Amino acid sequence: MTDQFRRIKNILNVLNVLNVLLMGSLPLLLSACKDKIATGWSGYAEGEYVYISAPLGGRLDQIRVQAGQQVSKDAPLFSLDAEVENAARDEAQARLLSARAQASNTEKGRRSEEIAVSQAQLASAQAQAALARQELARQQQLLTQGFVSKSRIDDAQTNVKLSEARVAELSAALSVARLPARVDERAAAQASADAAKDVVRQSAWRSDQKNQVSPTNALVAEVFYRQGEYIQAGQPVLSLLPPENRKARFFVPEAELGSVTVGQAVKLNCDGCGAAILAHISRIASKAEYTPPVIYSNVQRAKLVFLVEAIPDQPARLLLHPGQPLDVSPVSAVSNGTTGASR
Repeated sequence: MTDQFRRIKNILNVLNVLNVLLMGSLPLLLSACKDKIATGWSGYAEGEYVYISAPLGGRLDQIRVQAGQQVSKDAPLFSLDAEVENAARDEAQARLLSARAQASNTEKGRRSEEIAVSQAQLASAQAQAALARQELARQQQLLTQGFVSKSRIDDAQTNVKLSEARVAELSAALSVARLPARVDERAAAQASADAAKDVVRQSAWRSDQKNQVSPTNALVAEVFYRQGEYIQAGQPVLSLLPPENRKARFFVPEAELGSVTVGQAVKLNCDGCGAAILAHISRIASKAEYTPPVIYSNVQRAKLVFLVEAIPDQPARLLLHPGQPLDVSPVSAVSNGTTGASR
């Protein structure tokens, strides 16, 4: 009985030693598991939307697209009522024609009919001057014969001077009639025409802004208004999602931040995407944040993380849809025997 009791006691002592060793090594094992750096990160697809609005308000006259539709660049999107703007444009064009006509008129002399009148008046004055000179010669001849007095000669000479002055006056008037307006008047008229042209351009711009087109190839994400509703100036009517505006956003723990750099290649995996999508890191946040609650991962337990964005290569980015969960890994972690992560 004594030997059996001794053997049991020895077995218990061995079990106690094993228990102590196990309890001592457990924290080391947990620490090793905790310090192990993950080979991937969790994230989601993100889209930067383009909101299309008109700088002028008005009633939504026509909506030419619907949500989910692919549109090409310069494709019509919607139109607002432009009755007032079109009327203002027509008025500005009429004023431009008037200003141009006035500017053109300053470059010319008087009308041909007015010049013809001046020419006729000049011819009449010249004839009267010739008659006055003839009368002066006749009176001078009569004076030498003693038939008239000296005063008659004075009167005839005065008539000659008056008629010649009238000829000079009408000749000058005819020359002026053929001249254009003064330089300052022509400059003022041209400035008025240029101002009217600018008003036409402004009116045309306001009229064109009532018809919005797509700035690029994109997907119509949402349409916020219906036909007939009034739209305030600058209020988005719809949103577009261009292919180049799709990207991946994921969060890297602070301890792993040194392993990622801008330009580094990563692989994106998502449900239903097929093969991994190659992307390159385009941005690393400048400050840390706490792990977003939308990220659920058993391997990601860091409290402080940094937001990282990556832009997928074309045309694979079309496979990403905003809000879609993604698994992100460095290229070296998902490729067997291929190139490692580029930096």
